[in-house]
Amino acid sequence: MLLAGVCLAGGPLMAQQPPKAYTADNGDGTFKNPFLWGDWPDPDVIRVGEYFYFVSTSMHYVPGSPILRSKDLVNWEMAGYALDRYDEDPKFDMQGGTMYLNGSWANTIRHHNGNFYVGFCTPDGWGADSGRFSICVAKDVKGPWKRTIFPQYLYDPGLFFDDNGRVYVVHGSGTLYLTELNADALSVKQPFDTIPIWRGRIRRPEGSTAPYPAYGMEGSHMYKINGYYYITNPAGGTEGWQVCLRSKNITGPYESKVIYQDESSYPNNGLHQGGMVQLQNGDWWFIIMQDRGPIGRVPHLLPVNWVDGWPILGENGKGYASGKKPDLGKNFPVVVPATSDEFNNGKLGLQWQWNHNPDNSKWSLKERKGHLRLKASFAEDLKTARNTLTQRVQGPASEGIAEIDTRGLKPGNVAGFGIFEFPYAYIAIRKEAGSNTLIMVNDGKVIDSIPQFAPSKIWIKAHATDQQFLATFSYSINGRDFQQFGNTLKMDLGLVWTANRFALFNFSTTKEGVDGYLDVNWFHFTGENPAPVRQ
Repeated sequence: MLLAGVCLAGGPLMAQQPPKAYTADNGDGTFKNPFLWGDWPDPDVIRVGEYFYFVSTSMHYVPGSPILRSKDLVNWEMAGYALDRYDEDPKFDMQGGTMYLNGSWANTIRHHNGNFYVGFCTPDGWGADSGRFSICVAKDVKGPWKRTIFPQYLYDPGLFFDDNGRVYVVHGSGTLYLTELNADALSVKQPFDTIPIWRGRIRRPEGSTAPYPAYGMEGSHMYKINGYYYITNPAGGTEGWQVCLRSKNITGPYESKVIYQDESSYPNNGLHQGGMVQLQNGDWWFIIMQDRGPIGRVPHLLPVNWVDGWPILGENGKGYASGKKPDLGKNFPVVVPATSDEFNNGKLGLQWQWNHNPDNSKWSLKERKGHLRLKASFAEDLKTARNTLTQRVQGPASEGIAEIDTRGLKPGNVAGFGIFEFPYAYIAIRKEAGSNTLIMVNDGKVIDSIPQFAPSKIWIKAHATDQQFLATFSYSINGRDFQQFGNTLKMDLGLVWTANRFALFNFSTTKEGVDGYLDVNWFHFTGENPAPVRQ
């Protein structure tokens, strides 16, 4: 969709200098998709006053259930997290095992009577058919949030406040169910009665490359518009599409319609799973994700056109690589979620998440002013290391650089910076008795090393691209001249549905090395801003 000479209310548009990260804002009243080129899966969105709020899944990363906010649906910043940590299982502390691929799944967000509500499910394990459902409540999206864990397992939940005062969750995979909650949304209404409202599969639409002829649905979000109950659902997995159900009665029967199917923006991956939101002027827009492999599941923004009472996305159910920004009546500056960090504040920036619950006794932003201090815990390797601090790798290419000081390390410590997933790779200092060794590790194997490495201050760089999903690593001893080291990481998704991340870490392979510390002076991020996409 090509738009020229766009001018919105509020004055002429001025060209804006793009930030050092991917931005969807073209600076001329148009935007391109994806609007965030990073891992923000399972999106749900609401509007409260002048702000839009977008919640995402975060799996085993802590804090969990990240929430962004925006004034125009194109430019987003981090607002907070609905969950501080997981206290229900010691494995979230890496005690007695790990909880990879568990935690916050399929988040739902709503605002009702002055409160924000975020719901999510937490499976007992990958592929498990049991687990928990949680509701987190706060007056302010920045917190504090209070979490209530339900004994019931409501998979892929969509929270819904009806206009008659009743509260529901629509949930399930394949068969979709409706469960009523009490008025405060903090418990299931008794007697517990879950009603099946949809059974069966959706036939693969024409143009889809999905391998099977029909698919079940999940990822439900419910709305009531003009007397109809609407439920939006994905089907078809990575190659998938978006379906809408509607009925005059909340328990059905429901009719169905495919409201979007297109794989042209990233063949052969379709757009599927998301939610819609209404602007103050009455327009509707839809946020929907697309799987882009090891970079993550990235969100797209599509206009909604109502056709015969159905919300049809994009341009008649197809496309929308770029187009005019939502009509908010005025212009807003280019904003992106935070990335770089000088570690000068008393608390971590909202861009950071820990791998599992952190041990708060072993990290600090105060022990050395202007530095993040990471103290080592015992671990066999990076997969079981506490206090690995991460943020998203971004497309189409991104680069992270960390300046680290290794003078506080103890023998047995392995401390550095790299990219984390399964497989992972990094450059680190391995502290040994009387000396340091610079190492490059790829998926647990030391690829290259420099023994008797003298510098205590080094700079480590990781560069990632969506072109064949490759990452390279280099180091510097002066902060200017970098030397590539080791080999190339072929980024993958050994942790299914969890994208690759930049990672700072310090762990010890010996008991004697516990509490040796790494000081990180800063982390700097740079991302690409490709030219606007024109249709």
